[in-house]
Amino acid sequence: MRMPMNLPRHHPHWPRRLPRAITVPDTSLWHNLEVNAERYADKAALHFLGRAYSYAQVRDAALSLAGHLHARGVRQGDRVLVAMQNCPQLVIAHFAVMRANAVVVPVNPMYRADELRHYIQNAQAKVAIASADVAPALARASEVLAPDDRLAELIVTQYVDGLPADLGAGFSPPAAWRDWLLLTAPLPELDGTRVTPWEELMDASGTAPAAPALTVCGSDLALLPYTSGTTGQPKGCRHRHSSLMHNAMATQLWTASSSETIMLAAVPMFHITGIVSLLHTTIVSGGALVIMPRWDRDLAGRLISHYGVTNWTNIPTMVIDLLASPHFDSFDLTSLHYIGGGGAAMPKAVAQRLLDAYGLVYVEGYGLTETAAPSHLNPFERPKQQCLGIPFISTDACVIDPATLVELPVGEAGEIVVRGPGVFDGYWGQPEATERAFIDLPRGRYFRTGDIGVVDSEGYFFLVDRLKRMINASGFKVWPAEVELQLYQHPAVQEACIVGTQDAYRGESVKALIVLRAGHEDVHASAIIGWCREHMAAYKVPHDVEFVSALPKSATGKVLWRELQEQELRRGSAATPR
Repeated sequence: MRMPMNLPRHHPHWPRRLPRAITVPDTSLWHNLEVNAERYADKAALHFLGRAYSYAQVRDAALSLAGHLHARGVRQGDRVLVAMQNCPQLVIAHFAVMRANAVVVPVNPMYRADELRHYIQNAQAKVAIASADVAPALARASEVLAPDDRLAELIVTQYVDGLPADLGAGFSPPAAWRDWLLLTAPLPELDGTRVTPWEELMDASGTAPAAPALTVCGSDLALLPYTSGTTGQPKGCRHRHSSLMHNAMATQLWTASSSETIMLAAVPMFHITGIVSLLHTTIVSGGALVIMPRWDRDLAGRLISHYGVTNWTNIPTMVIDLLASPHFDSFDLTSLHYIGGGGAAMPKAVAQRLLDAYGLVYVEGYGLTETAAPSHLNPFERPKQQCLGIPFISTDACVIDPATLVELPVGEAGEIVVRGPGVFDGYWGQPEATERAFIDLPRGRYFRTGDIGVVDSEGYFFLVDRLKRMINASGFKVWPAEVELQLYQHPAVQEACIVGTQDAYRGESVKALIVLRAGHEDVHASAIIGWCREHMAAYKVPHDVEFVSALPKSATGKVLWRELQEQELRRGSAATPR
């Protein structure tokens, strides 16, 4: 068993119902599904637009897929890419990879071939499981790699594989979804790579290869989610079964989740929050996930009303959008008893409307890919608005001076550092980056978040600024250096600098400042934006492009991005009505 390190420091408003620390079981995450499939064999684990999947069905499908993975050479510790929007197949694939004693590499299905190439090569993945809309990009990404780096197996699912045969009126997807959700796309062809349709591996006749013996436990690697940074290239975060298990079980306690919990899964489950706070928290609780493949406010309202959703972890822009629906009065939200999230601050007026209309307290939190989602949460009994909360169960945090590395007193802004069983082991294949990410303090080894915050006299943390260059667009993290690296591949771009702009809805948006190459002066901003849409995920695409004659630089030739960012913030402040 993995025992917590020295108990975290005392917080005066710690909820009396919660332990300060918990002991993490030494079992794999697969165990949670297996146990609840025995406890609740016929109980719904998943709902997908009118089709229910029982716990036994999810377990059996995952076992079948795990057997096929093993038969095709997947062994303990191998990395398997999983790339699709929220759907039952994602959940099944996630647990199948773990049941095959392998490691899940969750991949954003909005990524393009240029971005996917790094994931295949860096994770040294030989197998990918993807939806049909992502499969062509994965194929293009694989075929340009050296033969030894390419995928050996690509398993492709159509979203209709998980849908009911007849979508009822209450579950009809928005018209804009039909081109990717309801159509059956042809499978890509790849030299040297086996391409297998999902349904071929879901044979219920009992002839599927047997799953291997389960040999992984809490100390083994379970998940390799990628996070970007100032260097531009995404880095894999090594999470063991125990770090995810801790945060899932602790979230279960914090949110009072149980087998009667019905969770709306609108946050993507290829993201660490969706993986831990939705997927694993619900499965360990024995609850049910109501799965949305993408966000749509009216569908969300109908699903909450129909299924009696009790818990909804989200990003604030989803709540803002739902409340703005012209059909809002027709939705029944009275079943909700827990609502919260992070990624951006919840506007006070919106939080107050939830409280006044439904008695719902919006619980804000904070966490990173490196901390397996929550490292801080507001106590349900005593939350503060636009606040990160207090350090999570078994977790300790403080604020340090980023220059002197000395812990700072109450009220002084500095870098937030965190330690606890949810913190990752380090970056995949990058020992130097791992070393830079941690610091030894008198109370132990802490992860440096790169975020600037303050602690108040009651132990609550507040975000002030970001030490790293990160733009938060509707909860999606956009790393300017990564976008800049892509822009430099455009033939008309000589130099580029990415900054964040204020956005009333998204929180922040992406802006590109570009110096054009000689001979390309007639290029329009719309052409740059169109090119970006083809080469990067939609949330990274600049909403605004400004052409400049030069970018300011330091004496060493580095672009003064802080100066440009501050200039943009001043513009935004001047444009904001007072």
